[in-house]
Amino acid sequence: MDTKDLKEVKAIIDLMKKHDLSVFEIEKEGFRLKLQRGASAPQTIAAPAATAAAPNTAATGAEPPVAAPKPIESVPLKEIVSPMVGTFYRAASPEAPPFVEVGKPVTEDTVVCIIEAMKVMNEIKAETGGVIAEVLAENGKPVQFGQVLFRVR
Repeated sequence: MDTKDLKEVKAIIDLMKKHDLSVFEIEKEGFRLKLQRGASAPQTIAAPAATAAAPNTAATGAEPPVAAPKPIESVPLKEIVSPMVGTFYRAASPEAPPFVEVGKPVTEDTVVCIIEAMKVMNEIKAETGGVIAEVLAENGKPVQFGQVLFRVR
């Protein structure tokens, strides 16, 4: 799947949202695409379609190649990035629980971590709403300006 195809899939997803469609399926030139919106987000499945011109595997005794369809991330995740260089901490103290965990909902004002810079502890807020999908920075390790710390869906 090339960039042009991905742009077309994204356009279809936008149309699905605009017209409140829950399922979209298309088969074209040996390619099959099925998009289905679930409870939280669209689910995308793309796989080669079976065609009449497929070789007869019973005559050759060979098994057809089986390619598992790979889901395509159709809704980009929002990123929470480091606003400074410093040391990343997931909790207020070593004994405290982390500010956020994967699966925890956050709002724009939710503190997600602390970054220590020049002996000053800076609380970092999510600045976006959603649910934490990934924690990318490691506790107690240095982070760079603009480094992705969390991904939110």
